[in-house]
Amino acid sequence: MQVRVYYEDTDFSGIVYHANYLRYMERGRTNHLRLMGAEQQALFEQAETEGTGFAFVVRSMHLDFLKPARMDDVLDVVTWPVAVKGASIMLAQEVRRGGEVLVKAEVRVAFISGGRAQPIPKSIRALMKADLIS
Repeated sequence: MQVRVYYEDTDFSGIVYHANYLRYMERGRTNHLRLMGAEQQALFEQAETEGTGFAFVVRSMHLDFLKPARMDDVLDVVTWPVAVKGASIMLAQEVRRGGEVLVKAEVRVAFISGGRAQPIPKSIRALMKADLIS
């Protein structure tokens, strides 16, 4: 997913403010689900009809800031699944500018239903494993 850096994304020095990478990566995870065929709105509507409701919540995140991005840069946010287990999904993400990796992240996302961590439903599990390398 491509993101252009705007003035509002930067600090006083014209470099992307570190917390904005979290926003880029959140969009990247949402877009990753969409590209795999899961539209979040449809998933939420289905969950509401089943009565339990659910959410994906970030459980943990490890970030390495390697190089800065600047205003007007066009960045690629790349997301891929690493592991799908019980109630969580481990994703890897990179924010790149051309061939340079600017930020690396490992993100653990938990599946919550009824206010507690629950096993990920088979349909979502199958979708998430669709592009895992065996």
